[in-house]
Amino acid sequence: MSETLNEQRRSSARLKRIVVVGVSGAGKTTLAQQLALRLDVPHVELDALFWEANWTPVSPELFRERVAQALCGDYWVTDGNFSQVHDLTWGRATTVIWLDYGVRTILMRLVHRTFRRIFTREELWNGNRESFLQGLLTRESIIVWALKTYKEKRRRYRAAQVDPAYAQLDIIRLCTPHETQVWLSRFAIPSQAAVP
Repeated sequence: MSETLNEQRRSSARLKRIVVVGVSGAGKTTLAQQLALRLDVPHVELDALFWEANWTPVSPELFRERVAQALCGDYWVTDGNFSQVHDLTWGRATTVIWLDYGVRTILMRLVHRTFRRIFTREELWNGNRESFLQGLLTRESIIVWALKTYKEKRRRYRAAQVDPAYAQLDIIRLCTPHETQVWLSRFAIPSQAAVP
């Protein structure tokens, strides 16, 4: 997929306010970070605005206030499926990128990510870390959550593609990690960011 410099510039110009969605474990945050870097725009991670210490969610009012403030600019990339701020994310977006990967891919990524986070004690948001119990052995497990919500999220995002309410959005559906990497490679990493 080769593009001329002008085609790349036109593509980038349409990507002003971007929401990355998909099932848990698809790689929304990773893609959003990489895209924000390449487009040189802020990255807003909705989970970081939602979770307080000890996995305590903020109040709906405070969450909406935080999201509205974080997304008040003209250019940004955000990631997450939070329906309670859908009007603030999709309502201001120019582009939605839907990572529509198969169940096997999602499960492999989630298991790998969960084990890595547990064993490295990686800090997520506001001091929160995944535990073995929370990550794998409860009904609130991220893996159980991904499986429970997989079909509903696919149905919702498929419907959005043909919903006249979202006609102003450019909805980009990426079905494999390879397809995502090929699409992302159209946007060069800024030279100053490439220097270690």
